[in-house]
Amino acid sequence: RMQEYDIIVLGTGLKECVLSGLMSLSGKKVLHIDKNPYYGGESASISPLEELYRRFKVHGPPKSMGLGKEWNVDLIPKFFLASGELVKILLHTEVTRYMDFKVVEGSYVYKAGKLHKVPATEEDAQTSDLMGMFDKRRFRKLLNFVLNFESRNPRTHQDVDPEKTTTRELFSRFDLGQDVIDFTGHAIALHCNESYLDQPCLDTINRIKLYCESLSRHSFSPYLYPLYGQGELPQGFARLSAEYGGAFLMNRTIDEIVMENGKVKAVKSEGKEFHCKQLICDPSYVPNRVRKIGRVIRVICLLNHPVKNTHDASSCQIILPQSQFNRKSDIYISVVSYGHSVASDGLYIATVSTTAETITPEKEVQPGLELLEPILQKFVTVNNLLVPNEDGRKSQIFVSRSYDGANHFETDCEDIKDLYHRLTGAQLCFLKSRHQSHNSDDD
Repeated sequence: RMQEYDIIVLGTGLKECVLSGLMSLSGKKVLHIDKNPYYGGESASISPLEELYRRFKVHGPPKSMGLGKEWNVDLIPKFFLASGELVKILLHTEVTRYMDFKVVEGSYVYKAGKLHKVPATEEDAQTSDLMGMFDKRRFRKLLNFVLNFESRNPRTHQDVDPEKTTTRELFSRFDLGQDVIDFTGHAIALHCNESYLDQPCLDTINRIKLYCESLSRHSFSPYLYPLYGQGELPQGFARLSAEYGGAFLMNRTIDEIVMENGKVKAVKSEGKEFHCKQLICDPSYVPNRVRKIGRVIRVICLLNHPVKNTHDASSCQIILPQSQFNRKSDIYISVVSYGHSVASDGLYIATVSTTAETITPEKEVQPGLELLEPILQKFVTVNNLLVPNEDGRKSQIFVSRSYDGANHFETDCEDIKDLYHRLTGAQLCFLKSRHQSHNSDDD
């Protein structure tokens, strides 16, 4: 007997699960098939700790690491901006019912061998040791401009044409020094290289706004991270999908994707054929439909101490801007710990990541690793950055991009929105959560 679905999703990675949750919500019949026995694909959380050591063929763990089951180690750790797109999706779909978030305790930027707190409010700017007195004044003026800026209200533009003025021109209009430009562009606007400087400044203005809005919710930092690790996310979306009738087949081999006239028709798995109109998957399921555009190195480090100069934060984000090391891309460090229930008491997980630019990527992350010493154990991965060869409109096969080297979800959210648009022809936008829309009479 044929089984008919609107959409088949291969893999239970975060992007795949977010999309299937959104599709299930909109009434589509969805089937998930995963070749792994666990949820999360590339972005899984590994537990117990023994499993992580096995996975990387490292002997251990030693007794000093506490109970293995108290660990949840993200293979690709990333933080959420509190006002960012992914949190909007979580609220809209109410996946927040299944999980708890905690604010990340600090956001730091590296300059001349030292870590500094990222200033993103007027008060921070006053006390920041990143800038001299004149720079502080200029930075405050820029912040004021950005926070008052409304794209629809030209009176707030101060003669800046957001579609034409480049970010470089905007920065020089406020007479910002190189140091201020570096941390504003990389640690606040979260651009990962310099190409943004010659783009229209609207995007950067919006990014600075988003960072400041996220920060205003929580004061420590603009970032959130789930208790028990990021692996909670795909599982939350999987529960959502199941609630709306989505089906899941785990630990299954995919024999073939069946095409008809250049369009996807079915997926064959262990001798059964499942029909679909559209297919969503990560690059690992369709190696012939993706190409490599680079590599990402990630080094997961287990520590028994907080990172120096982070005010003993039990969690934090650290950005090492590329300009400090004559690189093209930034180096990121995410630090989480027992404070988010992902490690045994008193222990920390710090992950250093970046886009590889040489054939010896481990050397490239050395400056990040030095900030973490002493390190109890390191686990190194170098992954290809894969992107789809086509947009999927013809084949109706929609392939997500690999996760980039950043330690926040902003680019991944762009990919989710882009995939959603290609799948449905509609823009993904959230005006209200579902509950509000049901009781709109009371508004």
